[in-house]
Amino acid sequence: MNRNDFIKIVIGGAAMASLQPFYNWAKDLKEEDIKHPVLFIGHGTPMNGIEDNEFSRNWTKFGKEIPKPKAVLVISAHWLTNGTKVTAMENPKTIHDFGGFPQALFDVQYPAKGSPELARETASLIQSTHVDLDHEWGLDHGTWTVVRHMYPNADIPVLQLSIDYNKPPQYHFDLAKQLKALRKKGVLIIGSGNMVHNLRMVAWDKLQESEFGFDWAIEMNSIFKEKIGNRDFQSLINYEKLNAAAKLAIPTPDHYYPLLYSIALQDDKDDVSFFNDKAVGGSLTMTSVKFG
Repeated sequence: MNRNDFIKIVIGGAAMASLQPFYNWAKDLKEEDIKHPVLFIGHGTPMNGIEDNEFSRNWTKFGKEIPKPKAVLVISAHWLTNGTKVTAMENPKTIHDFGGFPQALFDVQYPAKGSPELARETASLIQSTHVDLDHEWGLDHGTWTVVRHMYPNADIPVLQLSIDYNKPPQYHFDLAKQLKALRKKGVLIIGSGNMVHNLRMVAWDKLQESEFGFDWAIEMNSIFKEKIGNRDFQSLINYEKLNAAAKLAIPTPDHYYPLLYSIALQDDKDDVSFFNDKAVGGSLTMTSVKFG
C-alpha cells in the first residue's frame, strides 16, 4: 500500500479533498534555484498609492525587474497587534486606514487574492511563538499603496504578517529569521515602514519640495544606511543606544520594526542596494533597501 492510499483510508476521501489545496500549494512552493530578494520599502504618505512620482515609479520598476513571485508577504507598520497574526482569508479587503485625503484615495480597491495555504505554511515556519490565522484584517495602506504599483493587475496573492507591538526589537529580528525558507519558495517578502518617521515634527510647508530633511533626520538616515551596509545588526536592533537623534528619528518603533524584519531575512551573499533615498517634510525618509 502506498502512502496516499494509506492517508485516504485513515482520514477519508472527503477530508483528503479538503486538504488538497494545501498539498498543491506545498508542491508549488518547492525550493527553487532562484532566491527572491527581500525589500524594505519606505512607503510615506498614502497619496503615493495613486500618484505618479519618483517613489511610485521605482516601485513599478522593481515589479518589472525582479523575478515574478508566486506570492507577496508584507510586514506593514500599520498592523500592530497583541501576538503575531497572518492574514488567512481568500479575499483580503482593501483597508483605508487614514483620514483627510481626497476621495480618489478612498475609492481605490486592490483586489489581490489571499492564500490560506501560504498563511498556514508561514505560521508553521515560526516556532518561537504561536501565529494566529486572521480572517478580519486585510491589506492596509502600508501594503496596497506599494504593491498596486508593483503588480497593478492584482494577479499575485498578497498576505500580511502582523507586528506584535508588545515585543522588543530583538524578538522581531529573531522571528523574521525563521521565514528565510520562503525566499526560495517563490515568496517576495517586503517590510513596509520608514527608517525615519516623526509625524509630530513634519514641516508641512516643505512637503511640496522634492527633498528636504532636518539635520538630525539626514544624520540618522546616513547612520542607518551605514549599519545596514556593514550588516551591523545589533546596532540596528539596539537603535535607541545609537545617539540622541535616534529618539527623534524613531519616537515610536512602529515604522522602524519592518526594517528589522527585512535585514533579518538577508544572508551573507546578498547584495545590498538603496533606492528612493530622500528625506521629505523634514522628519521623514523614503529610503528603501533591496537585499539580494
